[in-house]
Amino acid sequence: MDLEFNKNEDQNKLKLSDLNRLLADVKKGGGEKRLQKQRDEGKLTARERIDYLLDKNSESIEIGALAGYEMYEEHGGCPGGGVVVVMGYVSGRQCLVVANDASVKAGAWFPSTAKKNLRAQEISIENRLPIIYLVDSAGVYLPMQDEIFPDKEHFGRIFRNNAKMSAMGIIQISAVMGSCVAGGAYLPIMSDEAMIVDKTGSIFLAGSYLVKAAIGENIDNETLGGATTHCEISGVTDYKAKNDKDALDRIKTIMKSVGTYDKAGFDRIESFPPKQNIADIFGHMPASRADQYDTYNIIKCLVDNSEFDEYKPDYGKTIICATARIDGWSVGIVANQRKLVKSGKGEMQFGGVIYSDSADKATRFIANCNQRKIPLLFLQDVTGFMVGSKSEHGGIIKDGAKMVNAVANSVVPKFTVVTGNSYGAGNYAMCGKAYDPRLIVAWPWSEIAVMGGNQAAKVLAQIQESTLKKQGKEITEEEHQEILDTISKRYKKQTEPTYAAARLWTDAIINPVDTRTWISMGIEAADHAPITEKFNLGVIQV
Repeated sequence: MDLEFNKNEDQNKLKLSDLNRLLADVKKGGGEKRLQKQRDEGKLTARERIDYLLDKNSESIEIGALAGYEMYEEHGGCPGGGVVVVMGYVSGRQCLVVANDASVKAGAWFPSTAKKNLRAQEISIENRLPIIYLVDSAGVYLPMQDEIFPDKEHFGRIFRNNAKMSAMGIIQISAVMGSCVAGGAYLPIMSDEAMIVDKTGSIFLAGSYLVKAAIGENIDNETLGGATTHCEISGVTDYKAKNDKDALDRIKTIMKSVGTYDKAGFDRIESFPPKQNIADIFGHMPASRADQYDTYNIIKCLVDNSEFDEYKPDYGKTIICATARIDGWSVGIVANQRKLVKSGKGEMQFGGVIYSDSADKATRFIANCNQRKIPLLFLQDVTGFMVGSKSEHGGIIKDGAKMVNAVANSVVPKFTVVTGNSYGAGNYAMCGKAYDPRLIVAWPWSEIAVMGGNQAAKVLAQIQESTLKKQGKEITEEEHQEILDTISKRYKKQTEPTYAAARLWTDAIINPVDTRTWISMGIEAADHAPITEKFNLGVIQV
């Protein structure tokens, strides 16, 4: 390998190391003291519960590990959004597990907690995937109740989804392993089967203190809503577990009895690893997001046998379209070519920019994949659509709209990996979060923003300086640089992958080496949901 490859590899692996350290901190939840307190109470921690429940030596992926990162500092933080969400296998059945982390503010719900739970249910609904709730929560975090309680996508939506999912025939199982209070008490009874752990689990609309204040009744929490009460008197729960492991064993037994599912029928054959080492991605990706590189090298690191069948290779070269296999699954790849290329007309085109011809090609390829029932994989490293009079006169808006239309109306499952830049309308055309990818992940050096940092900082600085000049203030060179530096720092922070992951604009920041696992498990999940709609582009400007 050449010197540039080695430099890239070193820089990118440092970014992965930073990510791994951050994830290690997140996995500590509310801290070792609070985790140990749970164990002292005879309970497993959220992650210990999931580890015990999932099949040993099976693949799993964690959704939203960085939710809430650096978002609630004034409230003491909320690592992981106070809930752990994992896609994995229980008794050989693929499912989602949602576990409240009681070490974080007693499992109380922050805004990111609600958003993360809703994302888990969204994945379950889209893929008709069984979902298991491991409940241990003190309910809504009252200091932020106005951001959690009343709106459409807030706390109440969870229970609305419970009802809708039940009507759709999606399996839901609840285990109450700690507190389950107020509105949250509806979750177990709205599940197909609910169990409660004796002495540590409790369910009630109002605890003993509130009951005393409201109606003057003196009663302890165990008598009010403990396991014996709900298994023998109220009938709210179906099974009284001796301890956490007993409840989790019960879930395993239930999952063993689940029948097979109707499949979407996505094609899968024997899997082969890429011939090109997947870890070479670290060297192929430049350390700077502004530098050019050849996306073909990235694709060869990801697909089975490093083989793919390219669509229209000599046309619209700033987007690569190809069919390939990932872990045996047939996929249609739409990837931004980041290398300077020559168009069919002999003009040079910038890598990472979407031109009219590349948008036209991608639109047709997406339609073909829908026709053939091939899931789509978008590899995003896009700086946007081409601008300028030549592009505008050539109809770039019209061609871009056709591509966006095709992405929006696609009925096959879509998966998005932000490998580098994700700027402006390019984010939309390449299946950003707003376009319903079944899973969307980012690599550790990725950036998501309306435009590149340098451009944005200069524009924002010009606006600020213009306002100051209208007020009669003269801007010195030193003041100009100070304004530019302040804006650049703030804007750069907002483009970092952790900023996006904290807000669940992406499901995770992942090690590129794990990309194949994410895509394979995502397509397997999608195979649970037969396609019932027909692909239709609707009205477009030809």
